[in-house]
Amino acid sequence: MQQGDGTEAQVTWEDQQNINRFGRLNNRLHELDDEIKLAKETNENLDDAGNELILSDEDVVRFQIGEVFAHMPRDDVETRLEQMKEDAAKKLERLEEEKKSIVSQMAELKKILYGKFKDAINLEED
Repeated sequence: MQQGDGTEAQVTWEDQQNINRFGRLNNRLHELDDEIKLAKETNENLDDAGNELILSDEDVVRFQIGEVFAHMPRDDVETRLEQMKEDAAKKLERLEEEKKSIVSQMAELKKILYGKFKDAINLEED
């Protein structure tokens, strides 16, 4: 590899492992962004369903389970909906924590790799 000052920088096995690790973390970061987007949409949909349930005055409501609708008592649906909201919120929180950890690991790897290779390596998104 050529550095900006014209000297050769030897790529060691450890350097290659760090570069590969950075690439895997970057891929996971993109996957997490998609998963977080879906989790946020799920949370919004569950909130909307809860609001619709509040507006409903029926004692028995249709509740979707998989691809079918079942008629269920309103109280059961409220209970299930609250549980689903809690689960979705926990999942979103877990995904956000994982993203935070990955961003931190990537920053550390950038520091190491840019420290050795300077401008001979590009780790930034286009």
